Order: sequence, then C-alpha cells, then structure tokens
Amino acid sequence: MIVMNWTAAGAILMGLGVAIGAFGAHGLQGRLDAYSMGVYEKAVLYHFFHALGLLVVSLMPRAGVLPKPAAGRICALLLAGIVFFSGSLYALAISGVRILGAVTPIGGVAFLTAWFWLAILLARAERA
Repeated sequence: MIVMNWTAAGAILMGLGVAIGAFGAHGLQGRLDAYSMGVYEKAVLYHFFHALGLLVVSLMPRAGVLPKPAAGRICALLLAGIVFFSGSLYALAISGVRILGAVTPIGGVAFLTAWFWLAILLARAERA
C-alpha cells in the first residue's frame, strides 16, 4: 500500500501551478494563438483550485473533520483530476493535438467525484 503525504503533495502541486503559470505567461506568450492560450490558462486555473482543495482536504483529518482514509481517497481523486484535466489541457494547448481533449473529461469526473464525495461525508458527519 502506498502511503502519501497529501499535505506535501498539495504544497508541491501549488508550487507547480505557479511555475507552470509563469511559464505560460512568459514562455508561451506570443507562441500560442488566443484559443490555445485560453486553454492553457484554464488548465492553470483548475490546477490551482484543485491543488488548494487537495491541501485543504489533506488537513481535515488533523482537525477531526474527516477520517484519514476518506481524505486520502478524495485527495487521490483531486490529484487524478489535476493530471487528467489540467495535464491534457496543457498538452493540448502546447501541441495543438485536439484528440488530447478527449482525456479531459476523465479529470472532470475525478474532480466532480471528489467534491461530491466530500460533501456527502461532511453532511453525514454533521448529522452524527
């Protein structure tokens, strides 16, 4: 069984979001058309939101809000979402290979599953 330090992973993903965003703003400006730059910026935006979410969820067990195994599964879904959603959009924007967009919904489903699962667990905890 793989044991992840999800808090560290969230911090690393936040740092990567800064680096990837800066690369897009400085290294890709003028190299991508408006559509591709918009796709890239959307990938960075979702990367940031969900890396921050991963960081917050990873801290919930320490606050006694969520069991550690549940938080770990939600964090894994958020990580998968970042890889598949943002990763496919980064690749699409840079390469222009449109078929890569077919992978993006997998990440979207991972994001949705993570957030709705978290909502259900928090609602159940509130009733207990």
